[in-house]
Amino acid sequence: MFSVRQPPRDHRDGVKYSEGMPEFDYSRLRRFPDVEAPNLQAWDATDELLVQAALDASVPGGQIAVIGDGYGAITLALTDAGLRGIRVHQDLVTGRRALARNAAALGPDDGTSAGSFTSHGLEPELLDGARLVLVQLPKALAELEEIADAVARWAAPDATLIAGGRVKHMTLAQNEVLARSFASVQPQRAMRKSRLIVASDPLPVSGTAPFPIHETHDGLTLAAYGGAFAGPRLDIGTRALLDTMTTLSVPVVAPHVIDLGCGTGALAAAFARQHPDAVIIATDQSASAVRSARATMAANGLDGRVQVTLDDAGSELPDASADLILLNPPFHLGAGVHEGAGQRLIRAAARLLRPGGEVWTVFNSHLDHRRALSRDIGATEQVARTPKFTVTRSIRRG
Repeated sequence: MFSVRQPPRDHRDGVKYSEGMPEFDYSRLRRFPDVEAPNLQAWDATDELLVQAALDASVPGGQIAVIGDGYGAITLALTDAGLRGIRVHQDLVTGRRALARNAAALGPDDGTSAGSFTSHGLEPELLDGARLVLVQLPKALAELEEIADAVARWAAPDATLIAGGRVKHMTLAQNEVLARSFASVQPQRAMRKSRLIVASDPLPVSGTAPFPIHETHDGLTLAAYGGAFAGPRLDIGTRALLDTMTTLSVPVVAPHVIDLGCGTGALAAAFARQHPDAVIIATDQSASAVRSARATMAANGLDGRVQVTLDDAGSELPDASADLILLNPPFHLGAGVHEGAGQRLIRAAARLLRPGGEVWTVFNSHLDHRRALSRDIGATEQVARTPKFTVTRSIRRG
């Protein structure tokens, strides 16, 4: 089993790789195209601890897989240290684009030349033959369960998974999830408000993978992979908009509709069933959400009716192409509450809507989204309100 030691610190409180090897300059990394702000950075102490653990393990780069590397801090620090052939899985397309941009900005002199890493889905190709898997702990236990099962199912028989997170976000339940797939789960001593967990001796895996999970709500079946928000449940914000949709008039016949930030695809699927003539695109930045939405369409007999795409805020869709946008924007960035993610989607909706088009939005009532909708899109009216959520209709000004 790999050991994890406490790294030495220099004046920047960073991780030294080894004597004589310069420290990787994490401050050069950016979050772009994700939200950037003075209080948000592209790495944390957990990234540094995972990098040090990998370097201590002395595993060749071709036998290392990295899962959940937010903006490339783990991958690029390892390639900077000379490792090659690292396989990376990032659920968010913003993270994938940030990794590519950061690699290009660092340049080949910093160890980011072609072939130093490859990007993958959560699939056998990511993990085949991997002996060391580094994981930034996800928020959802279901996502951790899917990752642990995938490592036990597809990685090398002697694979070790080292997962890390900020102590304030870690729970004993994470250890219990890992113990379902590994015979040994050893939490390490906390360092710099982060902690690593070393899971080794993968348990034998039988049967099919446990995801996606399906649940049916009032005749609508939702499918969810581990990283999809709310899983197969119908979250209360989505339900509030679904309950209101039947009372709202569609702006045109045979509308072009975008479910922006579609999650498991509940809004797109429900609208497709109510409006068989609609042309619908469901899009999300999360690969897990996109896989879930595609499975949701299949479960409801909507294959071919709804196009599901992996994209960042509809960036690959043409301007003024939608008659109607369905929007249930997120209110979290990582583990923290932040309005930036939702406001990015509101700005994207303004770009994607044709003049006179509408956006139907549901959001937590305490957020200032109505002001943003009025500013960026146009006249906005409240059409429903629950104790927690507000539903609005906005009309794109000409």
